[in-house]
Amino acid sequence: MLNKPVVFLIQMSPLWPISNILWLSLILLLASALTRISNLAGLGWMFFGIYWMGQPGYYLSIEDYFNAGLAIAAGLLCFYMAGIILWKRRQTKAFEWASYAAAVCGIVYFPFAEVEILKDWLISQTALITVHLLWAFSVPVSLQSWNVMALNGRTVEIILACTAIESISLFIGVIISVGAPPIRKFTALAVSTFVIYSLNVVRNAFVMAAYGQGWFGDDSFMVAHNLIAKAGSTVALLAIAYFVFTLLPELLNLMESLGSELKNPWRDRS
Repeated sequence: MLNKPVVFLIQMSPLWPISNILWLSLILLLASALTRISNLAGLGWMFFGIYWMGQPGYYLSIEDYFNAGLAIAAGLLCFYMAGIILWKRRQTKAFEWASYAAAVCGIVYFPFAEVEILKDWLISQTALITVHLLWAFSVPVSLQSWNVMALNGRTVEIILACTAIESISLFIGVIISVGAPPIRKFTALAVSTFVIYSLNVVRNAFVMAAYGQGWFGDDSFMVAHNLIAKAGSTVALLAIAYFVFTLLPELLNLMESLGSELKNPWRDRS
């Protein structure tokens, strides 16, 4: 979410090879989870690492050093996963789950991140729902354009990060990939995705109302968006994660096993 007027962020159009490496990596990871062929998983993680290593240049060009660092860290982790799997020539249950989860998460998220028509649709729907929520509380906000809200001469732009698709795709990936009874998986999936998206709309509405009505003075946007909203989002995600772990204890066991594998990958495990 961006307060306006500002220069719109220039969206990166990935080069053809990088874009195709992304989809190839996700296909390989999904295939490895379904076939349990370790070499497919190793190649999938390697290509996924190459994809992430192609991202820091964009973030550095807009002086977003934090996300540039995250992209490098993600790439190194992917290479580490690939090295472990290819060296051991087999997959454990934890690595099978991680490959499956990464594939599902990516298949859910990246179409919205990479395909312009899907991204614009999700952003526009989120902006519209946010405006209707504010109207329900008699806040005289207007939709200035398809993704820009205005209140008292102050405008806020809804971007992809304001749709919560990252968090939603993460929860979908880890829940679908875990081995658990379907009813528990469906309950965890339905509750987590609905709550995440709903709270995100409330978050957007809060930031617009606080900024547009100057609840915190000249720094209303920073206080509402960077402090209160982010802190609230963190607490909400932790609460949702706790609910999911309570409903799916198998997931917590897999995460603990994966962490142990990453710390000591050469120990023999089944």
